[in-house]
Amino acid sequence: MTIAVTGATGHLGRLVVEALLDKGTPAADIVAVVRTPAKAADLADKGVDVRQAEYGDRAALEKALAGVDKLLLVSGSDIGQRIAQHTNVIDAAKAAGVGFLAYTSILDAQNSPLGLAVEHRGTEDRLATSGIDFALLRNGWYWENYLGSIPAAREIGALFGSAGTGVVAAAARKDYAEAAAAVLLADGQAGKVYELGGDERLTYSELADVFSEVLGKPVSYKDLPQAEYAAVLEGAGLPAPIASMLADSDAGVAAGALDTESGDLQTLIGRKSTRAVSALGL
Repeated sequence: MTIAVTGATGHLGRLVVEALLDKGTPAADIVAVVRTPAKAADLADKGVDVRQAEYGDRAALEKALAGVDKLLLVSGSDIGQRIAQHTNVIDAAKAAGVGFLAYTSILDAQNSPLGLAVEHRGTEDRLATSGIDFALLRNGWYWENYLGSIPAAREIGALFGSAGTGVVAAAARKDYAEAAAAVLLADGQAGKVYELGGDERLTYSELADVFSEVLGKPVSYKDLPQAEYAAVLEGAGLPAPIASMLADSDAGVAAGALDTESGDLQTLIGRKSTRAVSALGL
């Protein structure tokens, strides 16, 4: 059985390939679909079949997916372009005869108020009409998403956000990667929908306490209105669309959009999820 992973040199995709190898999948049975093969030289050295294709290149995708039985479509990072890009991958998989596709979506995608959910919904809808057997891996937030907040917290002793008293059930990227590998290696996954989130369900005030433990100094949470938080992020140098997206995601935390108690992640990986303090530095 040949398993392909798109975006295999990205943060999540690479961890999925490593998880497949750790679970005993022969390297020759893993296809790493990458934009830049040179960045996957270490995977090639392990015997992984590295193939070049971009999400925007339909012909290259079909060639890269030739002979593949199962595919993990890791959602792209080009916000605003992802439905078209993901459709390219889905159509190429269909044409190449891929039998099963798993897609990394977002928690409760069909009902989520998050702006980020729009393209995930569109991709899920495209999969539903594709004729390919598929499963949805609706990933929650990554603890690593907060690494960028650590320098400011170290400097001024504060974590800024607009999450109110909402909780985020995050986990480490490695946890989600192990879950994806488990689904790819299991039988009978067609039609499955997994709502994936961590054991720790933290408010941002509690997350600030984690920052305090990581940094060894007091860190407090400063809650801001969504627009004000977006302005703070822009002032820190982030492009306006990214700042707006992050502020919208925080507002989603306040609304419960990044919280789940499903237990699906823990069932798939057979353990508790990685604690925030471990993912963020200890």
